[in-house]
Amino acid sequence: MDEPRVRIRPMALADCDRVSEIRVRGWRHAYRGLVPQPFLDRLDVAADAERRRERFARGGGPVVNLVAERDGRVLGWAAVGPYRDGATHTADAELYALYVDPAHLGGGIGRALLAAAAERCPAGARLLLWVFAGNAPARRFYERAGFRADGAEEPFEADGVPVPEVRYVRAPAG
Repeated sequence: MDEPRVRIRPMALADCDRVSEIRVRGWRHAYRGLVPQPFLDRLDVAADAERRRERFARGGGPVVNLVAERDGRVLGWAAVGPYRDGATHTADAELYALYVDPAHLGGGIGRALLAAAAERCPAGARLLLWVFAGNAPARRFYERAGFRADGAEEPFEADGVPVPEVRYVRAPAG
């Protein structure tokens, strides 16, 4: 039997709690062994949701937040906007986040979110993202979607431990 269709829509204020739950569960699932466990253990859904509601109340500016639903339940979240080169935004686009509820990985939700996020990018813009170097499943996912590591690296710091990130880029369609 086929999975019900995934519906992508703009995130609403009412989605903040569920998006935070997906983000925290996603971190704990995907980054176990990559970042220090105490860092993951301290992630707090309620605190994350409160920060998300505050940002939502201020307005997203150029950032687009999308959620993926199946049967009316939010199962994934993505955020896309201008590429950040330090404090400067460029003409390129950046996928800031893409998380799927770990219980629903492999069901097309991530692909649907990525496609919808890419549709929100300016015409002719490259789409860039940062991924932990050790996150082999995510790297394979992005490579299957046409992204390639471009050689740029930077450390993310978790509890004083540098966790290397690599940048991926996908050329504009066309």
